[in-house]
Amino acid sequence: MEDINEYIQSGILELYVYGALTEAESAEVSATLKQYPEVQEEVAQIENSLMQLSAAAAPFNPEQLINSIKQKLSGSEKVIPITRKKSSVVPYIGWAASLLFLLGLFVLFNRNNELQNSVQALQAEKAQMESQIAEARNNAERSQQLLAVLRDRNIVRVPLNGQQVAPEAYAIAYYNKEDNKTYIDAKDLPEPPRGMVYQVWSLKMQPLTPASIGLLDKFEEDDNKIFELSNSNLSEGFGITLEPAGGSETPTMEQLYTLGTVSSS
Repeated sequence: MEDINEYIQSGILELYVYGALTEAESAEVSATLKQYPEVQEEVAQIENSLMQLSAAAAPFNPEQLINSIKQKLSGSEKVIPITRKKSSVVPYIGWAASLLFLLGLFVLFNRNNELQNSVQALQAEKAQMESQIAEARNNAERSQQLLAVLRDRNIVRVPLNGQQVAPEAYAIAYYNKEDNKTYIDAKDLPEPPRGMVYQVWSLKMQPLTPASIGLLDKFEEDDNKIFELSNSNLSEGFGITLEPAGGSETPTMEQLYTLGTVSSS
């Protein structure tokens, strides 16, 4: 037997493990295994590498396996036949089989990355759908609550007509003195300028006394433009003014957008 290290590096052992040798060649390698413990150890390492590949389906992390095989294949530049009788084609077949093995690992690695990306995309899509469903459910519940409020027999509908600063403006106050709440439908109010906010005032007429009951915050973000405000006042009318962000202690009459009185009937 020639130098045993050269025999190991010839590629014949990889072909033996892959089952790519003829029956006679396999028998010769089997005989060599019994004679040389280092050859047995090398075959065991190759088989272990294949077992690692099979067991690495999920999660798949073949980088370490690929690197170990690369180091083995690049460890010697010298490739020799098994014996003088062996064809010189055998070592090249061994190299080709090893390269195909590496190529297969790379393909599996790329497929694993694609699957992971697909899973992440599906998870993101699922989260988005769950968020949309939750939002739709919340909107439906809010709509049901608003319908119940508007159908309450104690509710008073107060039209708030546009004033001199904005004649086209319009809003509706739904006033229920029994539950200390007032709902403002502001869909016909123009969008407030940046840094400004609509403020709603409860009015007592004699003498004229305004009391703030809240701001129409996040006006741009509210699709329905219906705002629920606490109102413990005995309101005789309502007005909406445009005020600096944060609101004002007293209404800016020059910025009175809408005004309306509660019907006495």
